[in-house]
Amino acid sequence: MASSIPSCSLFPYSSSSILNNSTSTTRFALSFSHHILNGHIGILQRTCSSSRIHAKFEKFQGESQDNLEVEETTQLQEQPVEDKEEDDSCLPSDLEGAVRQSSEASALFVSSGGMKAIVELLIPQLQFLDEEGAQAELWELSRIFLDTLIEETGCQKVKAIFPDAGAAALLKYQWKDATFGFASLSDRKPVENEDEIVVMVVPDYQMLGYVEKIASNLSDDPPRPLIMWNPRLISEDVGVGINVRNLRRYFLSAFTTVYSMRPLPSGAVFRCYPGMWKVFYDDKDRPNRYLLAKELIRRPDAEELEIIFGNGDEKSEQQGPSFFNQAAGIFSSLNRFMKAISK
Repeated sequence: MASSIPSCSLFPYSSSSILNNSTSTTRFALSFSHHILNGHIGILQRTCSSSRIHAKFEKFQGESQDNLEVEETTQLQEQPVEDKEEDDSCLPSDLEGAVRQSSEASALFVSSGGMKAIVELLIPQLQFLDEEGAQAELWELSRIFLDTLIEETGCQKVKAIFPDAGAAALLKYQWKDATFGFASLSDRKPVENEDEIVVMVVPDYQMLGYVEKIASNLSDDPPRPLIMWNPRLISEDVGVGINVRNLRRYFLSAFTTVYSMRPLPSGAVFRCYPGMWKVFYDDKDRPNRYLLAKELIRRPDAEELEIIFGNGDEKSEQQGPSFFNQAAGIFSSLNRFMKAISK
């Protein structure tokens, strides 16, 4: 499997860096202002130069040993106690943080030899694009994903494939400084021989034929990784008929969901590669915080969620309608969930 990894220098970091970056305090907001997209969060680095270390000890020169011991004891007493890691600390701090986290998970998946990945952020902000400016925000978030992917992999041969030629041309004009390539699903040759990682940005059901063709070509020699970012390949308009079942069985089953965030009426379902799937439920003692209900090696289905949330209700001694009967209030729940991880 290692031979199929792109020839660029992938992942100059250890797997622990992904886990460390994904443990921010739990918060999220339904309404994100566009100013967060105008820049990227810097990477905080802890540096400790030898000159500063020496200066710290130089101030004690000439003092008695007793004074040193008193000073040392005082410093130890003043050390803050580390906060206990919370169940929900793996959740990102905001929407941009979620996009970066999903890109880091994708990078780690590719570095381990993975070839087909799906990233899904199942939140209204990225699912319903009717509001003014929503689509522009979607493209900006995809730019953050692509830039982070290049940064994490060190690969300069990333091709971004957008849903249509108009969007690809517009973004290529706006993002003149982009270090990735541009294409659309309907291009005659969207993937070139030199492309080493391919990212499909929100591929939809209407373009499924093009999606399947590109994926098939990428499996040829040499095979190259394909990442689908927020795909919309299953349309609610066509229901769950035989076509959808075949799509899931023969096409999507070959993909690994490396990142998933799905707010629910009573909590959330979350997965960040290489971690397991996690189901959270509301913490009744702490508003806007969540407790880990269960970890699974695969995505929980509807029946499992009903059981898990039923148990969660028993644990928290909450009475009321079952998980699925609360579905009518899902948008208010989403709003509460998003606010919780944005503060």
